This record gives sequence, structure tokens and C-alpha cells, in this order.
Amino acid sequence: MARLLIVYHSFTGGTRQMAEAAAEAAREADSAEVVVKRADEAEPDDLLGADGYLFATPENLAAIAGVMKAFFDRCYYPVLGKIEGRPYAAMICAGSDGENARTQLERIATGWRLKKIADTPIVCTHAQTPEQILAEKTIAEDDLAQCREIGGALAAGLEMGVF
Repeated sequence: MARLLIVYHSFTGGTRQMAEAAAEAAREADSAEVVVKRADEAEPDDLLGADGYLFATPENLAAIAGVMKAFFDRCYYPVLGKIEGRPYAAMICAGSDGENARTQLERIATGWRLKKIADTPIVCTHAQTPEQILAEKTIAEDDLAQCREIGGALAAGLEMGVF
């Protein structure tokens, strides 16, 4: 059975909801073993043991969240040249823009020579004030549906070997 690794970081719950929605759909497809890890817990062996990846991060200060960046920093070189060609997808949760986080994450995946299987959605929460930014988030059902679609498609594609 193929293994899908979902790595995420979430401070206010938005990205966690997105990752959970993707994992739920991936598990419903019953096509792959789904492993969900917080970015501060994921290690190089998790990447090496997976057949495909889904990375989910908030954008903080126009970049991927520091905890997610630390995951990539910790894992990048130990797996470099060992996971080439594996499929991945990503998701960004942002207050207003998210483009720089998407660019940064996709550039890291390009360095690993991963195969992008879906456009990277940016879910915008429109949080602009300090209170809104720090508040617990609720992601809209339409956005969660998009996350489910990506998770389900990635898991099904892994099982069928189409990636």
C-alpha cells in the first residue's frame, strides 16, 4: 500500500483544518496509508518512508511559517537525491496574499526534484488586525472541499501509480 505523508504547521487552526480535510478524503479513498505529522515532529525518515507528500503551512510575514521552514531545514539535506520524482501537493493558509509562501515552498520541492501534481491553493482568511491574525480560524467549507479534493486525488493517484 502506498504511503501519503501530510506535514503541516498551524498556530491558529486554519492550516490544521486544511490538512485534516485532505487527510480525511485521502483516508476515505482507502487507497493509501495516510500519515499526518506536525512539522515540528516530522523527520527525514518520515519523508524517506513515504511515496508522496502534502505540505500545508500558514504564511507568516510573507513567508512559510518558521516551524515549517525548520522542518525543511532539518530534512532537506538528509533526503536530497533520495526522494526525487515523488509526487507532492501543497496548501497555504494566508491572511491576505500567500504568494510568497507558495513560491518558497514550491522552490524547496523543486530542489528535491519532487513532482507537483496540483496547483497550490491559497486559502485567504482576510485577517488583517493583530486580533484577527491571532484569533482561532474557521476555514470555509468551499475551501475545505478543495483541500479534500487534493488529498483524495493524491492518495488515489499514489495507489494507481499514475504519478
